[in-house]
Amino acid sequence: MEAIAQQKPKKEIIFEPTGRRIRIEFNGTIIADSSRAMLLLETGHLPVYYLPLDDIRLDLMPKTEHTTHCPYKGDARYRSIAVGDRTAENAVWYYLEPLPGAPDLRHYAAFYWDKMDRWFEEDEEIFRHPRSPHKRVDAIRSSRRVQVVLDGTIVVDTTKAVFVFETGLPTRYYLPAEDVKAVTLIPTDTHTVCPYKGTASYYAVALNGRTYPDLVWYYPDPVPEITKIAGLVSFYNEKVDKILVDGDVVPKVRTAWS
Repeated sequence: MEAIAQQKPKKEIIFEPTGRRIRIEFNGTIIADSSRAMLLLETGHLPVYYLPLDDIRLDLMPKTEHTTHCPYKGDARYRSIAVGDRTAENAVWYYLEPLPGAPDLRHYAAFYWDKMDRWFEEDEEIFRHPRSPHKRVDAIRSSRRVQVVLDGTIVVDTTKAVFVFETGLPTRYYLPAEDVKAVTLIPTDTHTVCPYKGTASYYAVALNGRTYPDLVWYYPDPVPEITKIAGLVSFYNEKVDKILVDGDVVPKVRTAWS
């Protein structure tokens, strides 16, 4: 029998202008400043800003011998960043000869987000990764009855929730802390950053002699676009027994937190 050629999995790559002025800071110096940035959206990856080479301080970025290969974009070459007493090795990548069918990346470079000190869109600092214009996050108040069940116990019963609808994620239910019953919320040192909502803090939950680490999160000071959730708590749908809305069990969706 003739062998069947193995095909690469379907991958969508969008390369589009952002219209936002993007600035990148490293060791107190703006190393890139562009109002001509492009946003690359690639299936399975976080959004990435690509900035024109002309808008980057290449004099602070010595070339290295490091290379990587992407089956969809081609061979990437790298530069380090050296500013004052600090160096970020292989922090910048670019494609001199993108593969046929790939976006024309020849005149652009991208930066490893976490190796930079600060990122700005216009005059506002942004966190974690660029925000995709194709993603929505809507926070909507609801009087529907929301119940959270954990270890067979109803630990939340409220009609004062805020439902958060975020593209690609299950609906999250943000709940008044005063409606959390029968459990002890224990503050932890965990913090995470979402570019669409802000910096989250976490609680462990103690119930029936058991502690559930980082089961609940909240945003004490969310970004201005989503202030409705300020101070409200949310339980991981994936980690509680179930969540009910108006008596109906919310179907569980498998996510990275399952």
